[in-house]
Amino acid sequence: MNAPSPHEPEWAPDRTVIELLIAELRLPAALVAEIYESMLPTDADFTDAALRLKHVTHEKVAEAVARVRAQIASEQAGVVENVIKRVSSNSQVVVRYGDSVKPGPQLILAHDPYNPRSERIRALRTELLLLNGSARGANIVPVLSPCSTEGRSQLAAELAVSFAQLGRRTLLVDADMRKSHQHVLFGSKNERGLSNAIAKGDRPDFHPVIGTPLMHVLTSGPMPPNPLELLSDGRFAKLLSQWRNTYEFIVLDTPPVSSYADALAVAALAARALLVSRTKHTSFKDTRDMLRRLETTHSKILGAVLNSF
Repeated sequence: MNAPSPHEPEWAPDRTVIELLIAELRLPAALVAEIYESMLPTDADFTDAALRLKHVTHEKVAEAVARVRAQIASEQAGVVENVIKRVSSNSQVVVRYGDSVKPGPQLILAHDPYNPRSERIRALRTELLLLNGSARGANIVPVLSPCSTEGRSQLAAELAVSFAQLGRRTLLVDADMRKSHQHVLFGSKNERGLSNAIAKGDRPDFHPVIGTPLMHVLTSGPMPPNPLELLSDGRFAKLLSQWRNTYEFIVLDTPPVSSYADALAVAALAARALLVSRTKHTSFKDTRDMLRRLETTHSKILGAVLNSF
């Protein structure tokens, strides 16, 4: 990156500037794609490429960085917690705080923002933000995969982290009550989670995430005898509706579609799905079967992610 001249405002290459510029300058998807394409042959970041193509100015970038810093500073003061406390005063909302949790080493985005995988996660986040556009209410993103060991849980967790890093109030929900994994990724307890909230009406533990103050994790809770019935229950739909009033993004981890129908119930409720598969692992048959079964839910496919590891 070239150093600014004495007359140009100094600014730091904060990764959240990408989405802020897109939102504030109302860059169309075609223009965003052009900027990303110009980045490929060089080491330039998004803002460098946008400046080179003269789609933004140094002044606009400086303003964007200043707003990001101010926003993050105010959010870290506990805006999310104050909002949730205010909303939870309504007797219909069941919210309580659990212990703070910390992203584990598997969640690369939380520890290494300049890792190539972290950049790809942020690029995916940008595409999802563009798809959401001016939609009202929280953006719900159920993450589905045909089989297990395809990186679905890790992607869901890192995607939630990326939304929170952008300054968006984010809730990560482990809706995989068959073989839950989010509590492992965040090193949290799993005694009071989603299954308790749906089956018994208990207040689940919303775990604040250390280092990411705008994010909470809701684990799956103890494995119930009837996960599919719980996710198809109107009480889950009601909880999801309540959470949408508090959070801007809700990311849901789900069980593999080839083994259970739970993820289809979640996709039907959210009316959308983000698909994940793995190179040299996911078979064409499993992917085709997942798409066929997903058609019955009339859900919008937000995109497809191909993991390679």
